[in-house]
Amino acid sequence: MARPATRIARRTPAAYLDPGGILNALPDAVLVVGPRNEIGFANLEAQEFFDASVATLVGTPLDEWLPGDSPVFSLVSQARVGGNSVSEYGVTLETPRIGQHLVTVTAAPMGEPSDFVVLALHERSIARKLDSQLTHRGAARSVTAMAAMLAHEVKNPLSGIRGAAQLLDDLLEEGDRELTRLIIDETDRIVALVDRMEVFSDGRPIERRAVNIHAVLEHVRRIAQNGFARHVRFVERYDPSLPPVLGNRDQLVQIFLNLIKNAAEAVPERGGEIVLSTAYQHGVRLAVPGTDSRVHLPLLVSIQDNGSGIPDDLRPHLFDPFITTKRNGTGLGLALVAKIVGDHGGIIEFDSVPRRTVFKVSLPMHLDPANFPEHP
Repeated sequence: MARPATRIARRTPAAYLDPGGILNALPDAVLVVGPRNEIGFANLEAQEFFDASVATLVGTPLDEWLPGDSPVFSLVSQARVGGNSVSEYGVTLETPRIGQHLVTVTAAPMGEPSDFVVLALHERSIARKLDSQLTHRGAARSVTAMAAMLAHEVKNPLSGIRGAAQLLDDLLEEGDRELTRLIIDETDRIVALVDRMEVFSDGRPIERRAVNIHAVLEHVRRIAQNGFARHVRFVERYDPSLPPVLGNRDQLVQIFLNLIKNAAEAVPERGGEIVLSTAYQHGVRLAVPGTDSRVHLPLLVSIQDNGSGIPDDLRPHLFDPFITTKRNGTGLGLALVAKIVGDHGGIIEFDSVPRRTVFKVSLPMHLDPANFPEHP
């Protein structure tokens, strides 16, 4: 008798779970749209989003609440016809009633009934994501302007200072040369820093072609394991069917070399682990700020480490130049990563808690899979 009672006890809580209550607890607006695009269900967040009660929403056509040319209707149609979940980032929804909202929209077929589609509108985090992308690119542009200024206003005069110090060094006795050599060494250090920044001032379009991202990651992993990441255990979780990236191989190597180096420096000396993973994101598109175009970014590359995490006060400025926690760091590594990712039309984001920090890079794919390159 005891065993059946145990099974009943385990099932009893599920019997009292209310699906509607679960949906009402979600922070996102959720609608169920019928075959004629009529609203069949709206959770509490959707009622707040549209400033209407469930009795007012249910049974009304969706185009009474959203403009008829909204991308939402195309996504609903794609989900219904294709049978797959689709998403779009950076969708602006604006009506006199609801005002203006920048959201990510996800449409997914319900299954039964087959013509019904679940529509989710996620506002806050995607707005932060887009804002952060603009911030990353703005930071990169700031470094670009600074690099051009430094090359002209600083680097050239430094050459004269170094030359004068060398002339003085030749005229002084050995015991008096300490200060001139200090000038020369510090001048060389500043010139090296400016040289590193000059890469930001290169505004030429990058040459892109089909790149096997797994070949890039394998190349970077070999460099890391034979050098700065000897103490780290690598885990690879790759999607073998991933199409090629539309990108520049050398610059992609630079992106992931910087990210993996940061991860290797963050993990503990013992038990350090870095997880490299790739995935295909169906239907993910990003609106290009200031235009009507949308970029398809289906290829996701993630670099995860089990380090102590990113300090809270550093997170808002992580991709800004000269932001670093390293004793001898210049703070240009992630600024360079942000620039290169932006030059590829991609986005980079991160999530960090103690013992789990993940950097995610979304990139465009090459449209002709026949050009998939072989491993170098």
